[in-house]
Amino acid sequence: MWYEILPGLGIMTAFLIIPGLATIHLNKFTNGGKEKRAARVPWQWALMERDKRVSGGEYYESKGLENIH
Repeated sequence: MWYEILPGLGIMTAFLIIPGLATIHLNKFTNGGKEKRAARVPWQWALMERDKRVSGGEYYESKGLENIH
């Protein structure tokens, strides 16, 4: 019957979802609890570069207005 496909479908779905979730959690773990930032347009890239310059490191933290000189 049609329901015999459900266990296989469940296993395939789990094996396709697990790597994506693992990647998200590994990125958070390696980036100090923050999600990975992605620059898809030049404006976002400019903002990321600005944040890096203002905070003074490769792994930058947005610290607020007190860092702007």
